[in-house]
Amino acid sequence: MKLKLNIERIPALFASHYEKAARKVIEKYYGQVADDIVSSLQEGRILDLGTGPGYLPIEIAKRIPSIRVVGIDLGKRLIEIAKGNARKADLDQNLQFEVGNAASLRFGDDSFDMIISTGMFHALKDPVKVLRECYRVLKSGGEAWIFDPARVLSQIDVNKWKASFTPWERFLYLFFPLFTRINPSRKYSRDQVLEMIAATHFEVHRVEKKKDEIRIRLRK
Repeated sequence: MKLKLNIERIPALFASHYEKAARKVIEKYYGQVADDIVSSLQEGRILDLGTGPGYLPIEIAKRIPSIRVVGIDLGKRLIEIAKGNARKADLDQNLQFEVGNAASLRFGDDSFDMIISTGMFHALKDPVKVLRECYRVLKSGGEAWIFDPARVLSQIDVNKWKASFTPWERFLYLFFPLFTRINPSRKYSRDQVLEMIAATHFEVHRVEKKKDEIRIRLRK
């Protein structure tokens, strides 16, 4: 019997590895996603689910400082990194990062103008529950944009990424294949995603495949 887990967060052991990978695609990936977002929303509040090291909220705030972004993640270490990145960018007044569970949001109904998420959907234990929470905290007319999986590792030079590891990170990375083996990523088809959405009150705006990423846009 093969051991399989369902870990919804990036373990603290690999947080710095992920941060270094995400840093390498700030302009190539997060900057482009931020451009799409601010072309649709010029003011208000955004909730970023599975924010990781916080690069997407930072890119949004750079483009439109009046937008306020709250980023949540189950990984305590990644939230610490995100807060540090916001301070370095001098945007900590525009951004808020906290440990939080997308399946049980602490926010009240109709709290956000938009919800975004990159690279989290495939790791969820109960995607429908998360979608229902998104619907609850969105304002009427608000949209949820979900990109999954985030095209991070597929866009970087893996050899250069690994060359940036500290000796401790190189040692920890030896355990990464074991983690991926016991916690394999899911890949949902478009039909599977539509079936999940049908179990919510969301209106489907768009569900499309773009290269190796599925992009979902929902409207309340």
